[in-house]
Amino acid sequence: MPAKIQPSNHSKIKSAPLRPVAHAELPTRYGRFTIYGFEGDGPDQEAVALVRGNLRGKAAPLVRVHSQCLTGDVLTSLRCDCRAQLELSLQKIGRAPSGVLLYLPQEGRGIGLMNKLRAYELQDGGMDTVEANESLGFAADARDYDFSAQILKQLGATKIRLLSNNPEKVRQLERSGIRVVQRVPCQPRMSRSSRLYLQTKKSKNGTLAQRNLSLGLDAQAIDLR
Repeated sequence: MPAKIQPSNHSKIKSAPLRPVAHAELPTRYGRFTIYGFEGDGPDQEAVALVRGNLRGKAAPLVRVHSQCLTGDVLTSLRCDCRAQLELSLQKIGRAPSGVLLYLPQEGRGIGLMNKLRAYELQDGGMDTVEANESLGFAADARDYDFSAQILKQLGATKIRLLSNNPEKVRQLERSGIRVVQRVPCQPRMSRSSRLYLQTKKSKNGTLAQRNLSLGLDAQAIDLR
């Protein structure tokens, strides 16, 4: 019997309690940032934000809301483009006058690390990434961005340019009170190993089409003002 798919909470507007934990200077190869830690009341409600520049200035800061990917970000897996997106985002934000990289523990599009590995096993058996998640009883994308929006508000980034290929991320952030004035494609080079994964995300999750070549900051940026 097929597993029942858990409903998405994307239509719900919540107010996430938010507690700043600490902040410190963080020099990186992409520039100097200030790193902030935040906690909420939920079990997965913790995040770090890498910040540079004046987020409350006239120009909208460049923002990336990045979901944790142990296999990609840390172990350099080529099954996805997560590490490449993370590095490209840090590079772009490091060159921008102001920006934020928000890093969230939403492994496997919100299903957790062990379930992500179960999904990988199903993909090795012939399923695509969406079919695998759904066969395990999860939505194709179980992520929620209300907590992210609360952090951006706390930092003063209420009007942003968003580095993202995901229209749903734009919709959720705007429902939670963040004005996205521009969506900037986050499109690193595509590897052969990640091609099917990215094509599935485009066809089934509505993500922006991936390109073979790296794009500049304003290439094909979509103005949402």
